[in-house]
Amino acid sequence: MGGWPGSLTVGIYDGTGPAPADLSEVRFYVLPYAKGPGTLDLLSGMPKLEAVQSLSAGVDTLLPHVPPGVTVCNGRGLHDASVAEHVLGLILAAQRELPRWVREQDEECWRPHFTRSLAGSRVLLLGYGSIAAAVEARLLPFEVEVRRVARRARPAESVHGVGELPDLLPHADIVVSTLPLTAETTGLLDGRLLAALPDDALVVNVGRGGTIDTAALLAETGSGRLRAALDVTDPEPPPPGHPLWSAPNILITPHVAGGSATFYPRAERLIAEQLRRFAAGEPLLNQVTRPA
Repeated sequence: MGGWPGSLTVGIYDGTGPAPADLSEVRFYVLPYAKGPGTLDLLSGMPKLEAVQSLSAGVDTLLPHVPPGVTVCNGRGLHDASVAEHVLGLILAAQRELPRWVREQDEECWRPHFTRSLAGSRVLLLGYGSIAAAVEARLLPFEVEVRRVARRARPAESVHGVGELPDLLPHADIVVSTLPLTAETTGLLDGRLLAALPDDALVVNVGRGGTIDTAALLAETGSGRLRAALDVTDPEPPPPGHPLWSAPNILITPHVAGGSATFYPRAERLIAEQLRRFAAGEPLLNQVTRPA
C-alpha cells in the first residue's frame, strides 16, 4: 500500500508464518483478515496498544481479547457489497434449485421442472444496518416486498423492532439475518419464532451462526417445512458427521460472504484513512462501544 504518515513506523504481518518477535512498541494493530485465533493472541504482547482495527463487521470474538482502554474499530461498510451479492446468490440458488441442477449435471440427468421464484416474495431483513440496506438495494429490482427489522424500531425509517417478529414472521417468504452475536441475539431465532414462519419459507443467515437455534432449524428443515441457506453455522465449522452437513433443504457456504475482490480496495482505503487519523490525533472511524 505505502503512503503512510511520516510520523509512523509501519510493520507488515499478514497472519501467516512466524509473527514479529517484538511487539512491545505497537500502538495501532490492524488485524489480518480471516486469519486464525493466533492473530488475537498477539494482543497480549502489545503493552502500549492504543487502538485495534478489525476488518470484520462483527467483533464479538475480538472484544474479550482487547485490554480496557484500547479503542476498537470494526470494518463497517467494507463488506456491504460482497455480502449483499452473496445473499442474492444464496436466495436465487435456493429459489431456483441450483444445487439440484448441479448434482443432476454431475449425474448426466435432464429432468426439467418449474421452481420457486424470487419475484413476488416477501422478504424480511433482520438486523437492518448498512449490510441489510445493501441487500435491500439489490433485492428491490427483483419485484419483492421488503420489511426491515432492527433491535429497536425506527418508525421514521420504516424499521420495525425485534419485539414485532411474532407478528411479522408469518408474512415472510424469506428471512435474511445479518445479526451480530450479542447477549440479546444469541439463539434469537428459536423454535417458537421459526414455527411462526409459513410453510416453505427460506431462512438465510450471513450474520452469526449462534443467532439461530441449530436444533430447532434442523427440526424444521428435516420435516421439509422450512428451507435454509447458511453462510454461518453453529457450530462453525460443523464437525464431521454433524447433521448440518447432510440435512435436507439446507445449503451451506463456508463463511465466505464477505470475501470477494471488492473487499480489498475498500479495506486498504479504510486502513490508510485510519492511520492518517491516528497520526494526526483525530477521532478514528467505526469506533465500537464496548460493554461496561
